[in-house]
Amino acid sequence: MADLTGGGGGGGGSAGSRRPLGFLKNAAKHKHGFVQLLLMGSVLMMSLRTLGQKHRRRDLIYDNADLRREHDDLSLRMRDVQDALRREADADESGALASHLRRIFAAHPASTDDK
Repeated sequence: MADLTGGGGGGGGSAGSRRPLGFLKNAAKHKHGFVQLLLMGSVLMMSLRTLGQKHRRRDLIYDNADLRREHDDLSLRMRDVQDALRREADADESGALASHLRRIFAAHPASTDDK
């Protein structure tokens, strides 16, 4: 008869007569270990997800800072263009350009949100 205890009976002949358990029977037999494996796998997956969200949040903060700098640069350029146009309008003796620019600038004012 084959040795099913797993102990050594003086040779290698006992390994071939041992029938492996099916997956479900093995899971039922070692359910505590499978529960631990599932819980640890879940903890690992949540940790990876949290880590990904942390890096995504950091990237969004950097993108936000870049967009704020770009907005500030564009606001400065807009004010510079408006100032240059006003100087050109002041040089015009007819006043038509100055009047037209006042209407445009009233409808589309330059950003003045200084932080």
